[in-house]
Amino acid sequence: MTDTLISRPISQPIVSRKSKALNGYPLIPGDKSISHRSIMLGALAIGETIVSGLLEGEDVLCTAMAMRAMGAKVTQGDDGLWRIHGVGVGGLHEPDCVLDMGNSGTSTRLLLGLVGGCDITATFTGDASLRKRPMKRVVTPLEMMGARFMCRSGDRLPLTVKGAREALGIEYHLPVASAQVKSAVMLAGLNAAGKTTVIEDRPTRDCTENMLRHFGVQVETEELEGGAFAISLNGHQELRGCAVDVPRDPSSAAFAAVAALIVEGSEITMSNIGVNSRRDGLFVTLKEMGADIRYENQRIEAGEKVASIKVTGNNVMKGVDVPEARVPSMIDEFPILAVAASCAQGTTRMTGLAELRVKESDRLLMMAEGLKACGVDLEMGEDSLTIHGTGKPPKGGARIETALDHRIAMSFLVLGCASDEPVEIDDGAPIATSFPNFIDLMNDLGADICEGE
Repeated sequence: MTDTLISRPISQPIVSRKSKALNGYPLIPGDKSISHRSIMLGALAIGETIVSGLLEGEDVLCTAMAMRAMGAKVTQGDDGLWRIHGVGVGGLHEPDCVLDMGNSGTSTRLLLGLVGGCDITATFTGDASLRKRPMKRVVTPLEMMGARFMCRSGDRLPLTVKGAREALGIEYHLPVASAQVKSAVMLAGLNAAGKTTVIEDRPTRDCTENMLRHFGVQVETEELEGGAFAISLNGHQELRGCAVDVPRDPSSAAFAAVAALIVEGSEITMSNIGVNSRRDGLFVTLKEMGADIRYENQRIEAGEKVASIKVTGNNVMKGVDVPEARVPSMIDEFPILAVAASCAQGTTRMTGLAELRVKESDRLLMMAEGLKACGVDLEMGEDSLTIHGTGKPPKGGARIETALDHRIAMSFLVLGCASDEPVEIDDGAPIATSFPNFIDLMNDLGADICEGE
């Protein structure tokens, strides 16, 4: 990984054709969220952190590059293990280059928190997709803690942050449910005076809290009236280097799981998948739709609940109403849920999806337009998607624009595994950001996915 802008390959059209039953034991990549945090927290720790199972996608490699630029030693050995020698809380160096975060919104927002809590200055940029994404929701609380920002209109990248000379702990009530904003504030709070508290009205992913505890930080979580939660930590605690065995990513596992559910006769088993109750909303929803999904060998690793997931594709799924309260636990999985709903019998209603409009693309619009092109009957609202399934896969036969969005790309390639006619995506290159071996893994299970024209 160099410190220059990441070059992107020429567009790579990919086509997916109807496949026979999918079978096997796919090795899903490591959890992206935990991979990011293991490198970041290892870079702040005293001593050595050894990480196994790290996701080596472009997004995580951007995080590793950034932490090297700020003084941490981050290396990968011939044994496949990643070793991080940290600089301690408050010990980050000022980078002498622009930090290119590629397509990674998680890297950017969390690193803004790390830098915002330290007396250094750093400039962030990214690819065309990331430069469109709003950063205001992170900028606002970090300014309250003493950081200063210079950025484009709409608080978009490129962006320069001057960290607080003496960061102050704050109490911040999240205006929207966002694990990234919560995490940015907490990471800034590590180097702040006093207590930092984040209040969330609805529980969001708690991998930052779990990972901080794994590194020895005392983090308090208190349930408030009405189901809200307050998460607090005191600044200037020492992080201790440790071993991290990264669970396999439930968001990546979702694609193979849905493929197995919509291709009749399929059966796959995925081991060591993270099944944290704040991350597995998709699997809960699929079970409610009648999917044959079973958790086996449940246990705790690196502070996270993991299990083997067995998926059998012999049941016809039924449409359901997805509770809006479940949205934070499956925000990245709505594109692939929409594919499952397109093959289910009856109507599936999804609401509270406004956050999908500010992801790598406007995922709500991209899924609605792509599914319509494939013959799916649906209605889209400002923050909702209603899909009327027929109990069998749609016709397909469309070429899908992905807008550099890896989850849109993978979702439609999964649909092509079951649709009557092939589904082609305009560009498969962005898949490397989170799931570099997606096509090989799917083809090993029996899919027919190859380069398009």
